[in-house]
Amino acid sequence: MFVVALALFVLALVAIATGVLGLTGKLPRNRFVGVHTEDALSTEETFRIANHVAAPTSVAAGLLLFAGGLIASAANWGIALGVAAVTMVVALFTLGAGVNAAGRAIAGLVPVREEGGCGQSCGACSLRDTCAPAN
Repeated sequence: MFVVALALFVLALVAIATGVLGLTGKLPRNRFVGVHTEDALSTEETFRIANHVAAPTSVAAGLLLFAGGLIASAANWGIALGVAAVTMVVALFTLGAGVNAAGRAIAGLVPVREEGGCGQSCGACSLRDTCAPAN
Protein backbone atom coordinates (compact mmCIF):
# COMPACT_ATOMS: atom_id res chain seq x y z
CA MET A 1 0.00 0.00 0.00
CA PHE A 2 2.96 2.34 0.55
CA VAL A 3 4.05 1.88 -3.08
CA VAL A 4 0.56 2.67 -4.37
CA ALA A 5 0.33 5.78 -2.19
CA LEU A 6 3.81 6.88 -3.24
CA ALA A 7 2.91 6.54 -6.92
CA LEU A 8 -0.20 8.67 -6.40
CA PHE A 9 1.81 11.29 -4.49
CA VAL A 10 4.40 11.51 -7.29
CA LEU A 11 1.69 11.86 -9.95
CA ALA A 12 0.00 14.51 -7.80
CA LEU A 13 3.24 16.45 -7.53
CA VAL A 14 3.74 16.39 -11.31
CA ALA A 15 0.15 17.47 -12.00
CA ILE A 16 0.21 20.30 -9.45
CA ALA A 17 3.63 21.55 -10.59
CA THR A 18 2.50 21.48 -14.22
CA GLY A 19 -0.66 23.39 -13.33
CA VAL A 20 1.17 26.04 -11.34
CA LEU A 21 3.79 26.52 -14.07
CA GLY A 22 1.04 26.69 -16.70
CA LEU A 23 -0.93 29.21 -14.67
CA THR A 24 2.08 31.46 -14.20
CA GLY A 25 3.19 31.10 -17.83
CA LYS A 26 6.53 29.54 -16.85
CA LEU A 27 5.96 26.06 -18.27
CA PRO A 28 8.54 25.59 -21.04
CA ARG A 29 7.23 24.39 -24.40
CA ASN A 30 7.71 20.61 -24.44
CA ARG A 31 6.16 17.34 -25.56
CA PHE A 32 5.99 15.67 -22.15
CA VAL A 33 3.93 17.64 -19.60
CA GLY A 34 1.09 20.10 -19.97
CA VAL A 35 -1.10 20.44 -23.03
CA HIS A 36 1.06 19.14 -25.85
CA THR A 37 -1.35 18.66 -28.72
CA GLU A 38 -0.19 19.55 -32.21
CA ASP A 39 -2.23 22.77 -32.09
CA ALA A 40 -0.85 23.78 -28.69
CA LEU A 41 2.72 23.18 -29.82
CA SER A 42 2.31 25.16 -33.05
CA THR A 43 3.56 28.44 -31.49
CA GLU A 44 4.83 29.76 -28.16
CA GLU A 45 1.63 31.78 -27.75
CA THR A 46 -0.73 28.84 -28.29
CA PHE A 47 1.31 26.69 -25.89
CA ARG A 48 1.22 29.38 -23.20
CA ILE A 49 -2.51 30.06 -23.60
CA ALA A 50 -3.47 26.38 -23.76
CA ASN A 51 -1.55 25.55 -20.60
CA HIS A 52 -2.90 28.62 -18.81
CA VAL A 53 -6.48 27.54 -19.59
CA ALA A 54 -5.82 23.90 -18.60
CA ALA A 55 -3.90 24.78 -15.41
CA PRO A 56 -6.84 24.75 -12.98
CA THR A 57 -7.85 21.25 -14.05
CA SER A 58 -4.26 20.08 -13.72
CA VAL A 59 -4.10 21.39 -10.15
CA ALA A 60 -7.50 19.82 -9.41
CA ALA A 61 -6.32 16.47 -10.77
CA GLY A 62 -3.20 16.75 -8.62
CA LEU A 63 -5.29 17.40 -5.52
CA LEU A 64 -7.48 14.39 -6.35
CA LEU A 65 -4.39 12.22 -6.75
CA PHE A 66 -2.98 13.49 -3.45
CA ALA A 67 -6.26 12.72 -1.65
CA GLY A 68 -6.26 9.26 -3.22
CA GLY A 69 -2.69 8.78 -1.99
CA LEU A 70 -3.72 9.69 1.55
CA ILE A 71 -6.57 7.18 1.48
CA ALA A 72 -4.39 4.48 -0.11
CA SER A 73 -1.69 4.96 2.52
CA ALA A 74 -4.14 4.11 5.30
CA ALA A 75 -5.87 1.20 3.55
CA ASN A 76 -5.08 -2.46 2.91
CA TRP A 77 -3.81 -3.64 -0.50
CA GLY A 78 -7.20 -4.32 -2.07
CA ILE A 79 -8.71 -1.00 -1.09
CA ALA A 80 -5.49 0.86 -1.94
CA LEU A 81 -5.48 -0.56 -5.47
CA GLY A 82 -9.18 0.21 -5.91
CA VAL A 83 -8.75 3.76 -4.66
CA ALA A 84 -5.73 4.22 -6.94
CA ALA A 85 -7.63 2.98 -9.99
CA VAL A 86 -10.67 5.16 -9.37
CA THR A 87 -8.55 8.18 -8.51
CA MET A 88 -6.46 7.87 -11.66
CA VAL A 89 -9.53 7.50 -13.89
CA VAL A 90 -11.19 10.58 -12.35
CA ALA A 91 -7.91 12.52 -12.62
CA LEU A 92 -7.54 11.57 -16.29
CA PHE A 93 -11.08 12.75 -17.05
CA THR A 94 -10.32 15.99 -15.19
CA LEU A 95 -7.14 16.51 -17.22
CA GLY A 96 -9.05 15.70 -20.41
CA ALA A 97 -11.60 18.39 -19.64
CA GLY A 98 -8.75 20.87 -19.33
CA VAL A 99 -7.25 19.82 -22.65
CA ASN A 100 -10.64 20.19 -24.35
CA ALA A 101 -11.08 23.67 -22.89
CA ALA A 102 -7.55 24.58 -23.98
CA GLY A 103 -8.23 23.34 -27.51
CA ARG A 104 -11.32 25.54 -27.75
CA ALA A 105 -9.40 28.52 -26.36
CA ILE A 106 -6.67 28.34 -29.00
CA ALA A 107 -8.83 27.22 -31.94
CA GLY A 108 -8.76 30.62 -33.65
CA LEU A 109 -5.05 31.14 -33.05
CA VAL A 110 -3.74 28.02 -34.78
CA PRO A 111 -2.45 28.52 -38.34
CA VAL A 112 -4.36 26.55 -40.95
CA ARG A 113 -2.36 23.53 -42.10
CA GLU A 114 -2.28 22.59 -45.76
CA GLU A 115 -3.63 19.10 -46.35
CA GLY A 116 -2.28 17.26 -49.38
CA GLY A 117 -4.19 15.17 -51.89
CA CYS A 118 -6.79 13.03 -50.13
CA GLY A 119 -6.99 15.28 -47.09
CA GLN A 120 -5.97 12.94 -44.28
CA SER A 121 -2.76 11.52 -45.68
CA CYS A 122 0.23 11.40 -43.38
CA GLY A 123 2.45 12.04 -46.36
CA ALA A 124 3.55 8.44 -46.82
CA CYS A 125 0.72 7.50 -49.19
CA SER A 126 2.03 7.17 -52.74
CA LEU A 127 -1.46 7.94 -54.11
CA ARG A 128 -2.17 11.02 -52.00
CA ASP A 129 -1.92 13.51 -54.89
CA THR A 130 -3.99 11.43 -57.31
CA CYS A 131 -7.36 12.19 -55.72
CA ALA A 132 -9.53 14.36 -57.87
CA PRO A 133 -11.17 17.34 -56.14
CA ALA A 134 -14.88 16.91 -55.48
CA ASN A 135 -17.18 19.02 -57.69
